[in-house]
Amino acid sequence: MDGQANSLVPLALMAWFPATLAFFVLFPARRAVVLSFVAGWMFLPVIEYYIVHLPTFDKTTVISLAVLLGVLLFDTGRLLGFRPRWLDIPMLVVCCCPLCSSITNGLGLGDGLSESIKETMLWGLPWFIGRLYFTEPGALRELAVGIFVGGLVYAPLCLYETRMSPLLHYQLYGFHQHSVFQHMRYGGWRPMVFMQHGLMVGLFMAAATLSGLWLHRSGSLRNLFGIPLPVFFIALFATTLMIKSVGAIALLLAGVAVLYCVQYLKSSLPVFALAAVVLAYVLIRMTGAVSSNDLVATANAALGVERAQSLESRLTNEDMLTVRALERPVFGWGGWGRARIRDEWGQDVTITDSLWIIVLGNKGLLGLTGLLLALLLPTLLLPLRIPARLWGHPEAGACAVLAVILLLWTLDCLLNAMINPIYLLIAGGLGAFEEPEPACESEQDDFAEDDPGPLSAGNASDTQLPWSPEHNA
Repeated sequence: MDGQANSLVPLALMAWFPATLAFFVLFPARRAVVLSFVAGWMFLPVIEYYIVHLPTFDKTTVISLAVLLGVLLFDTGRLLGFRPRWLDIPMLVVCCCPLCSSITNGLGLGDGLSESIKETMLWGLPWFIGRLYFTEPGALRELAVGIFVGGLVYAPLCLYETRMSPLLHYQLYGFHQHSVFQHMRYGGWRPMVFMQHGLMVGLFMAAATLSGLWLHRSGSLRNLFGIPLPVFFIALFATTLMIKSVGAIALLLAGVAVLYCVQYLKSSLPVFALAAVVLAYVLIRMTGAVSSNDLVATANAALGVERAQSLESRLTNEDMLTVRALERPVFGWGGWGRARIRDEWGQDVTITDSLWIIVLGNKGLLGLTGLLLALLLPTLLLPLRIPARLWGHPEAGACAVLAVILLLWTLDCLLNAMINPIYLLIAGGLGAFEEPEPACESEQDDFAEDDPGPLSAGNASDTQLPWSPEHNA
């Protein structure tokens, strides 16, 4: 951390509780959830307060607890109506695995319970809130619109920092959340705004761009505040390019390719192929089936020397950490940095960039399997609920694009560890996707002037969705 946090930091975190409750008073509950997660993640300070035996107090914890408090006070019926499903099991494994890791490593029951509570706050609570609010098409559409609007709000701030350097967080909160020198790119700057790293900002802007593109393409959203949607997503695409995050741009293009291929091929094969990349990479890296040198040589030819050198550093550290992790293959090493590699003086000699290797080292194959299933199954099961040929339909567009965004984030976790609770909302909602109930008037999206509404009587049978009356006739 470069600089000294000012008094606004704890004030902003604590103020998010009454702000979120105000959202619940002023808006329908579902919209309050979207506002709290998207706006909170975009603007709250990046800082962690460590409390012994309690979850880290940071903006993920603040946002999730504030929303949970709002649900308890203003939407208790939804909470009482929650029913577990088998697709919750992988996330349950993620949250409970630290208990097994601590016990098997002799760290004790107390340490295991403490670590499990921390994982529940980080992963389980956002997932649970997604399960409560985003399990049907209208709700997922509102979340997709929220991500898109969030990107629009962030765009001018990103452009400012690409010119002036990443300094907004420093100017407002008194410190840089990450090294500024890591964010010099191609004669300019890569913005961080109020997120942990420029890589996280890049992926968020890519997700917002993809949301806007497919909401328009599918007819789910034509106008925003009376302005044609292409005006906005073209501006977002240009901003994403100017952020200079090669990985985010590549993932955006991959997401566009997958959605268009699904639509034109009327097949979910592109989705399964992209998911297979995740599984194949993890298996290859764990088994050493493909050497790091071969991967670096490929990156050097495709992306240039600078990117290849960055990849080489990541892979070299992954190789060492994998060997260490597989010494405790089932439950991992537990917490306290026990999965790291240290020299004879006790100094850490490894860098952990990738989320998958962190999970493998700390929670073993059980924890890693639970996490991969929690993130991949919601996307892979969507074609069984909405046939691929209908992913371009107005009522299915948001479901489709959010499923692909979740898959892109999972891909990003192969090289980075940028945990964003907004993506966990998507995972929880898609994991329990169900046929929609008639929406209350208060829950209708008032952003668009031409809400597509239900299927028209003139639609052909090949455009009927599984929950359409015509389909069930």
